[in-house]
Amino acid sequence: MALTGIAIFKMLPKTNCAECGVPTCMAFAMKLAQGQADLDACPYVSDEARAALEEASAPPIRPVAIGTGNGGLKVGGETVLFRHEKTFVNSTAIAVLITDEMSEAEVDKRLERLNTLQYERVGVILKADLAALKSTSGDAGAFAKLVERAVAKTEAGLILMADSPDVLQEGLKLCADRKPLLYAATSETADKFAALAKEAKCAVAARADGIQDLVGVTTRLTEAGIKDIVLDTGARSVRGSLEDQIILRRAAIEQKFRPLGFPTITFPCEMTDNPMKEALISSMFIAKYGSILVMSDLDGALLFPLLVQRLNIYTDPQRPMATTQGIYEVGGPKEDSPVLVTSNFSLTYFIVSGEIEGSRIPAWLLVMDTEGLSVLTAWAAGKFVGDAIGIFVKKSGIVDKIKHRKIIIPGYAASISGDLEEELGSDWQVQIGPREAAHIPAFLKMWTPNGG
Repeated sequence: MALTGIAIFKMLPKTNCAECGVPTCMAFAMKLAQGQADLDACPYVSDEARAALEEASAPPIRPVAIGTGNGGLKVGGETVLFRHEKTFVNSTAIAVLITDEMSEAEVDKRLERLNTLQYERVGVILKADLAALKSTSGDAGAFAKLVERAVAKTEAGLILMADSPDVLQEGLKLCADRKPLLYAATSETADKFAALAKEAKCAVAARADGIQDLVGVTTRLTEAGIKDIVLDTGARSVRGSLEDQIILRRAAIEQKFRPLGFPTITFPCEMTDNPMKEALISSMFIAKYGSILVMSDLDGALLFPLLVQRLNIYTDPQRPMATTQGIYEVGGPKEDSPVLVTSNFSLTYFIVSGEIEGSRIPAWLLVMDTEGLSVLTAWAAGKFVGDAIGIFVKKSGIVDKIKHRKIIIPGYAASISGDLEEELGSDWQVQIGPREAAHIPAFLKMWTPNGG
C-alpha cells in the first residue's frame, strides 16, 4: 500500500533546504506521495529511508530512458488515466521500421527521412524519434551491418529487434553506448536478454502471447535485476491491441500492479498494409496508450498530423505554452515599420506573427509576458492592461528602433487604449487593431508612420 505524505515526511531529513526544487520537506513528501517527484531529487535522504520510500516515490508506470544525447528520450512515467485529470508526462515515441534485408539505398532513405522530417509549431520542433532496426534475415552479420549504418547516419534513438539474443548481441556491440531498447525478451529468452541488458545497462522489451503470460516474463526480468522494461502483449489486431493498452494502463494506475507498471510498445506497421489506415491506427495509440509506436515508413503528409496530435495531447493543460517576452522582427522591419503588441500565449504569437508575415509588410511585434495567457484572458486577469503594457514598451527598447511613436493593440483590448496612452505619454498614439488576426494583413496595408 502506498505511503501517505505524512508517513513519507517522517522519513525525510527535514532540512527544508529546497535543493530538491520544492520549498519544504513536507511539500516534497506530498509530491512523492502523488508520484509527482523523484526521490533522487533529495540529496540528504538516508539509504534506509531511500529503500523504504522507493515504492512510494515511484510513479505507477515506470519512466524508461532510451538513447543518449540529442537522441535520448523517456517513455512512461504516467500517473493518470485521462489527460484532464492532471497531465500526460512523456509523449509517445514514433519509430520507423528498418530491416536488414532492405537495400542500402532504402535504408539510407528511411534514415534520411527520420533525420529531416521536422516541423516547427508554436516554437516546438516536431519529429519522429527512433529507428527500429529489425533482423528479418536471422543473420548476425547482416544485422550488424544495418546497425553500423544506422549509427553512422543518425543520432536518433535506436530499437534493436531480433528473436535471437546472439544476433541481437552482434548489433548491440556496435551501439551499446547509445543505450538502445532491446526487443524482445520472451519466456524462452528472458534470461539471455536480461544478461545483455544488465551488461549494456539498456532497457529491454518483454513480449508474450497475452497479458497473463507477459506478467511471467516481466517478473523474471525484474527478478534478474532489470528495472527498465517495455511491454508488448503480442496482439497485432487493432481491437486486441487497443484493449490490451487499456487493460495495462488500468492495471498500473488503478490497481498499482507493478508487474505491468511499465510503458508499452505497439506495432501499427504489422496491423495493415495501407499507409492511411496505419496512420489512423497510430493516431489511436497516441491517444490510448502507446508509449512507443513503430511505423512501416515515414511520410510527411501522414507524419505531420500525428506529431500535431501528439503535441496537443501531451501539452500540460495546467501550464499554457508561452513565448519568451521581447521584441520580434517579422519580415525585416525598419525604423518606420509598424509596431504591434500581443500576449505571450504561444498560439497567439504564432497566429499573429504568421498573419504579419503573410501581409508582406515588415513589422515589429512586441510580445509581453502574460504568464502564457491569451489576450482576453490576460486582460480579464489584469495582466494585459494599459499600465503594464506601457511599462513593458518603455523597457523593451523599441523606442531605439523606430522613429515614429505609434503602437497597435489588439481590437479586443480596445478599452486599455486610454490607460496605455497615459502611461506612454502624449507623444505616443495608440491605434486599435482588428479583433481577428486574419484581418491583420488588410489593416497593415492601410498603416503609415505619419498618417493612418
